[in-house]
Amino acid sequence: MNVFKRTRLSRKRMGKALLKSGFLLLAGDLTVAQALSAPADHQAAADQALELAEKSIALRSVAGPGNQTPQVAALFRDALVKGGFAPSDITITPYKDTAYLIARWPGQDPSLKPLVISGHMDVVEAKASDWTHDPFKPQIENGYLLGRGSTDMKLDDTLAIAALLELKREGYKPRRDIIIEFSGDEETTMATGAIIADKLSNAELVLNMDGANGTLDEKTGKPDYFTWEGAEKNYADFRLTVTNPGGHSSEPRPVNAIDELAADLLRIQQHRFKPEVNELSRSYFLNAARWQKPEMAAAMKAFAKNPADEKAIRTLSSDPSYIGRIGTTCVVTMIEGGHALNALPQKVTADINCRIFPGHPRAAIMEELRQAAQDPSMKIEDATEGSVQTAASPMRPDVIKAIEHGMQVAYPGVAVFPALSSGASDSMWFRFHDVPSYGISPIFIKNSDSFMHGLNERTPVASIAPAIEDLLVLFSDLSH
Repeated sequence: MNVFKRTRLSRKRMGKALLKSGFLLLAGDLTVAQALSAPADHQAAADQALELAEKSIALRSVAGPGNQTPQVAALFRDALVKGGFAPSDITITPYKDTAYLIARWPGQDPSLKPLVISGHMDVVEAKASDWTHDPFKPQIENGYLLGRGSTDMKLDDTLAIAALLELKREGYKPRRDIIIEFSGDEETTMATGAIIADKLSNAELVLNMDGANGTLDEKTGKPDYFTWEGAEKNYADFRLTVTNPGGHSSEPRPVNAIDELAADLLRIQQHRFKPEVNELSRSYFLNAARWQKPEMAAAMKAFAKNPADEKAIRTLSSDPSYIGRIGTTCVVTMIEGGHALNALPQKVTADINCRIFPGHPRAAIMEELRQAAQDPSMKIEDATEGSVQTAASPMRPDVIKAIEHGMQVAYPGVAVFPALSSGASDSMWFRFHDVPSYGISPIFIKNSDSFMHGLNERTPVASIAPAIEDLLVLFSDLSH
């Protein structure tokens, strides 16, 4: 019997259900005491975040026909209005098949630049036939919230909403405006993120809720460390094309476009971009090493000290979790070629997706790919859409202090340090306008439980209450 059949449980009832069922550990193996550690007066905010997350997950906010992102925006707007936001301070703007939302909590000093809290409402596609459960019918099972968007990132959205409304209930009055905004196509074209950042280019800084930045120990389920993201690798797509006159398949020729491009791709596969570190990635390797197995820990420390260390590079490259952190990566993601089963191919294309280490122009990476292919007849072009190159955000002492303060309230004694993100987010657009943006999602999860963009996405319910505690501190510290 599933003791989590009801999707919304009070702290007292959840604790009883866990103990009765024999679950001494909850969601990611956090102890019941840890899971239910939020002060009673903030439990309503945690309950609200979970309930709102479930409602939003049930809305299929996937790009294309039937996109329900506008309905998610309406759900969030209604929650904000019910919690005390003035309707006139909230706008939902339709954009193609999606929409974006911007809400403002006016501060006491209009001369101060606003604090922006950022998120997105859309999710990647998920098919019920592939999952163990319907991805758009949220449920709680064995201490996990299951459903598309539970990690990326509808729960993060509702945590931010619930924390702001809790501050309002407590009578908090920010000195500067607090703006909460949600884009509607971050997982696809990222066009609404660009629009929002342009509108809010006068912001003091951005707190991006995207992701899950807390790591739980794989065996004990206890919090290991929290990383905040001050930069991310730059996104790029390059298209490779090989053309040929073609001909009849009964008359094979020495040069075949598919064979030629296949050889080019294999040479690119063997190419290694120069491993490198910056201030953020060095911090991550030095700090996170203490939670790794001896061989990996030694490699992380050695690489942080000398990014040319071949032994360290081999060890780090063997793990998909780390290969994206040690430099630029490029991988073929799509291929198309030929026009008939009984004809020699006349045109073949392949798309290569790159995540570029900060500091390298896209043109330089494209040229490096061209050189790696060793094929003068191959055409390569920059096919990147919806992406711009940006530098790292500054290591601001006030931001670092606030992040550490919030985490110590939520998880006393947990290690906190910066990192470089291997993915792309709406932070890119704000950094393009020279607005500092920091990834600060307070969700804690095991690496083995992280299924963002994958099958059976889930997030520990036990992360919710501490996350509220963290955000209450963080939002107030940076808006006072």
